Amino acid sequence: MVTSVVSRVESLASSGIQSIPKEYIRPQEELTSIGNVFEEEKKEEGPQVPTIDLKEIDSEDKEVRERCHQELKKAAMEWGVMHLVNHGISDELMDRVRKAGQKFFELPVEEKEKYANDQASGKIQGYGSKLANNASGQLEWEDYFFHLVYPEDKRDLSIWPKTPSDYTEVTSEYARQLRVLASKILSALSLCLGLEEGRLEKEVGGLEELLLQMKINYYPKCPQPELALGVEAHTDVSALTFILHNMVPGLQLFYEGKWIIAKCVPNSIIMHIGDTIEILSNGKFKSILHRGLVNKEKVRISWAVFCEPPKEKIILKPLPETVSEAEPPLFPPRTFAQHIQHKLFRKTQELQEQEKGQEVLSK
Repeated sequence: MVTSVVSRVESLASSGIQSIPKEYIRPQEELTSIGNVFEEEKKEEGPQVPTIDLKEIDSEDKEVRERCHQELKKAAMEWGVMHLVNHGISDELMDRVRKAGQKFFELPVEEKEKYANDQASGKIQGYGSKLANNASGQLEWEDYFFHLVYPEDKRDLSIWPKTPSDYTEVTSEYARQLRVLASKILSALSLCLGLEEGRLEKEVGGLEELLLQMKINYYPKCPQPELALGVEAHTDVSALTFILHNMVPGLQLFYEGKWIIAKCVPNSIIMHIGDTIEILSNGKFKSILHRGLVNKEKVRISWAVFCEPPKEKIILKPLPETVSEAEPPLFPPRTFAQHIQHKLFRKTQELQEQEKGQEVLSK
């Protein structure tokens, strides 16, 4: 059994604290835009995350199919995030996935600790919480469970939850069906870029190499939600990300200079275009900045599946067909691993700049 000295957010939340520790309080410039998720979700005015009906994505009727592709293309170009409906995954299976993850997180913290990851030694799969990774020691109001769910021969089932007993069966079936959905989306996006149907699939690793990594995010109730974030602002490094949630709002998108809350659309799966597709499309499809808010009334849980290319085998760069004299390449060639490192380096630099600025102000 792994014993962990990491403080779990769930333990903190259930300890009866009225105010959150300072490590969880966001910088002043972020606080002005953190509102009440339930009030924000009720707002009807202003831009809304698009809903895309995939019922006709591979229709025999060319005109009907094209119409679906055009809607997908518009959402990918303007937003880079959308609610997918009629996506082919049954409500029953999605409910079973949600129940299985929820049951795991209902276990006592000591039980969950048996599955603890160990980021310091590179063991990233398992139960975890964000560790402070910068001088300001900033933390996020969430615990999580992270594991590779597809391809099946690359999984490490020894670290998958044994409780509930159907966890592996349900999660594996969901991963298989998501992989089929990912192929359909990648085919449609390829055609939208004027490429051959299988091109983007091939460029991100194909059936053998594209990895599906699931992260179940558990956001406990927070006594001061106006001061914290469940997940700080970021773009996904993946090709595509698919998200299920327990119908509690919290996802916020940075669209046209404002933070917009995503409404809860029943039976939908939220899909993000990640950095990988943004790079391959030379910025035509957007990887949108987003973050997770928390609240004091309801626990929020989300199931994010990141579809990621292999770390070293593929060089990510704008595809030749997306580049012209008028539209030169916006991104330099990098492996997926180098892209992740580049983002971390940039973020560290930004934090160091902020910390320098704070030191100057405090003198």
